[in-house]
Amino acid sequence: MRTKIFIVDDHYMVIEGIHALLQKAPGIEWMGHATNAASCLAFLQQQQPDVMLLDINLPDMSGIELCALVKKKYPGIAVLGLSTFNQQSFIDKMMQSGAAGYLLKNATQQELEEGITAVASGKQYLSHDAALALRKPLSATGLPVITRREKEVLGLIADGLTNMEIAKKLFISVATVDTHRKNLLAKFECKNIAPLIKLAMQMQLI
Repeated sequence: MRTKIFIVDDHYMVIEGIHALLQKAPGIEWMGHATNAASCLAFLQQQQPDVMLLDINLPDMSGIELCALVKKKYPGIAVLGLSTFNQQSFIDKMMQSGAAGYLLKNATQQELEEGITAVASGKQYLSHDAALALRKPLSATGLPVITRREKEVLGLIADGLTNMEIAKKLFISVATVDTHRKNLLAKFECKNIAPLIKLAMQMQLI
């Protein structure tokens, strides 16, 4: 029996990359993809996969919220969290929302297939890096871990610069600035910029 797979991610390169990795995998049937929560929920009203790969950082709703919603409406779907973030808080929250497993986007093809097989059979699965992250002691400061470039972007956002202005100032593309902005929102667990700036100031990061 083939395991039906559906992926929810707002980056086409990620979708295409995972599709390519799974194309020749035996016993896996690709059902399609959604790039946001709304189109995912619309798809699920028509048909349901066995396993859903779900990104944490979506444009219209966090993957954590969507996971809880999907598990409430369709408890038979096994959700595998999918993210670039390996912070304990994200992994914990995704699992608390009903995910059966968690993969980082740097997972190997073997981990991807193992994860799908495990959660499809009712087991839990964490990729190697996700499992390591859970074993690490929590940061003594409790602060989100941000890169030097993310800190630069955060400071410029706080100064009121637009994505275009930040891109020109840092000699990077607007798309890269947008990615940093999304990553910052996700790391600080904020839905928009105002609470992000407020929180960063409280933490004395800017």
